[in-house]
Amino acid sequence: MNRYLVLGLSFISAFAYSAPYKTGDIIFHTSKSAQSQVIQKATHSPYSHMGMIVNKQGQTWVLEAIQPVKYTPLKQWIDRGVNKAYVVKRYRVDLTQSQQNKLVKDAEAYLNKPYDIYFEWNDDAIYCSEIVWKAYKDALGIELAPLAQLKSFDLTDPSVKALMKQRYGQKIPLQEKVIAPSAIFNSKLLITVQ
Repeated sequence: MNRYLVLGLSFISAFAYSAPYKTGDIIFHTSKSAQSQVIQKATHSPYSHMGMIVNKQGQTWVLEAIQPVKYTPLKQWIDRGVNKAYVVKRYRVDLTQSQQNKLVKDAEAYLNKPYDIYFEWNDDAIYCSEIVWKAYKDALGIELAPLAQLKSFDLTDPSVKALMKQRYGQKIPLQEKVIAPSAIFNSKLLITVQ
């Protein structure tokens, strides 16, 4: 292969992981985690994990709620998904620098908090779609999607029932407020960037 072509491909590859994305963009993929298939079945969506893109220190990061909440380099985040497939969405109106800063400041308040395996709405621990929803709501007053209750999901699949029983025993909090990655993915307030 000629060296100019190799250099060109390297540049395109590097560009694909950073330049098109803005702070505040939301990225989705199918996680390889143990609970991923359960989330997919309960929400009828292939997307089981998400995070918020943040450009800082000359790099593109994903601020995500895993164990614990942290920044992950974008390429590493993409590589972690099934088949490295992902979708990026953006709020339909361009966010100003000030709005981006507020969004990041609000989301960073959750850094190092534990991942919330119980999907509770309090701030003691937090899950992936919750941190993005709360950052947009608290920083900018934007509700990306309506909140739901745990009982609104499809809880009939045996694997879903098994995980619920494992985590909650007989007292499943069906009234608990929740926000799923699928709800944000389908938000009319977002446009698809990639």
